[in-house]
Amino acid sequence: MILIAGPCAIESRDVLMRVAEKLMGYFEDETIDFYFKSSFDKANRTSIESFRGPGIDEGLKLLQEVREQFGYKILTDIHESYQAPIVGSVVDVLQIPAFLCRQTDLLVAAAKTKAVVNIKKGQFLNPADMRYSVKKVLQTRGCDQEGSEVARQNGVWLTERGSTFGYGNLVVDMRSFLIMSEFAPVIFDATHSVQMPGAAGGSSGGKREFVAPLARAAAAVGVDGFFFETHTNPCLALCDGPNMLDLEALQKSVNEIRAIQNSLKQL
Repeated sequence: MILIAGPCAIESRDVLMRVAEKLMGYFEDETIDFYFKSSFDKANRTSIESFRGPGIDEGLKLLQEVREQFGYKILTDIHESYQAPIVGSVVDVLQIPAFLCRQTDLLVAAAKTKAVVNIKKGQFLNPADMRYSVKKVLQTRGCDQEGSEVARQNGVWLTERGSTFGYGNLVVDMRSFLIMSEFAPVIFDATHSVQMPGAAGGSSGGKREFVAPLARAAAAVGVDGFFFETHTNPCLALCDGPNMLDLEALQKSVNEIRAIQNSLKQL
């Protein structure tokens, strides 16, 4: 399975490297297609005072260092079209944030790179409408066909991260996995799905106790991969701490996912 993990944002070289070192076991596991994730800029923050990261220049240097030291494939997000060729020359996967999933220029710019394009479903969007975001990437890459296998071969993924339910709350509709799997491989972002946008007084809150149960449910429905933001100490994280898992909890959740997947194979 695809496994994407790492700290939400690049807080410092020390934190980045310590988390990266602790994830080596997933990279060495031949049953896992592992990607290390961290953001050089969290442009979509609740408050202007919120921590964003080191920026594109320093951030890419640090992600390149992670690649060289550990051999990991790297995933990070972009927010503006000009960033696509710069970031795409360093990382393996360009992630399109959920709020930007319909931004045509951004999708086209990402599609013009050699990187896989991972499009997060907007919290506001019908999962069936994600087919049009996928088509923007596929057609830019010269492909007029559709379907999950076509998207896989052309480097397009979709990620579910919950849907807006009232104010400051998200829910995960398990039907979305099946709907979106018609268009592209589907990743479940288990940690952002328990986020509570704007619920912490100028920043987002979260309910990390629901990460593992939702991941188990997604494994039972069937997805192509999982996305977990993780940290050595989520309570001290500068970004998205309330919904991140510590490294021990991440390992427990991965073990549970595998147990469910293995059980399903025997049915």
